[in-house]
Amino acid sequence: MFSNLMPQRREFYDLLASHTDRLNAAANAVLRLVNNLGTNNRDTSELIKEVGLNEQSGDAIKADLIALLHRSFITPIARDDIHTLILELDEVLGGLQDVAFAVGMYHIKDSTPEARELAALGADACQRLNRAVIALSDKDRRKDALQYCQEVDNIESKADKVFRKAITRLFAEQGDVWAAMKLNEFYNLLENVLDYCEEAAKTIEGILIENA
Repeated sequence: MFSNLMPQRREFYDLLASHTDRLNAAANAVLRLVNNLGTNNRDTSELIKEVGLNEQSGDAIKADLIALLHRSFITPIARDDIHTLILELDEVLGGLQDVAFAVGMYHIKDSTPEARELAALGADACQRLNRAVIALSDKDRRKDALQYCQEVDNIESKADKVFRKAITRLFAEQGDVWAAMKLNEFYNLLENVLDYCEEAAKTIEGILIENA
């Protein structure tokens, strides 16, 4: 019984890595979804479904990790840090699902260069988060984890510039006001994903500093 209160250190890291695997998969599905708009809309519903399935899988992993926290006497890093990190990673997944669902809800049929770039930057940031979490479990790779977190911060800064350019161009051009409002919301949802990634990366940085 006592052994059940002391799970292997690996279990926590494996669940975090599994969650970011789902996050990475969802981000790539969103990227394909945004890139396909206006060219192959037949795949839209399948890609939206793919994002949703990854989000559901991520929810299950989050629940398993929180349950493990509740029954564990010892954790490899502070339990509050683990709890905060899984919630922030889950926010990223939720943000990706919001983007996918918005395509259907707002009947977005065409993409823009800025939307495609924001989706690509989101996929890049999610990939770095995945790598950072995998490296987090290895003391010899702490520098790698920190580097990946810094790359997420750089990607988010680049996304800010793309977002500002997108909004400026959107409202500078004459056109359908309702379409502009929908696209404005879509840009905001894509930008939210990058913001959530940055928050999770900062939490990982904090964990690295605390456990240096």
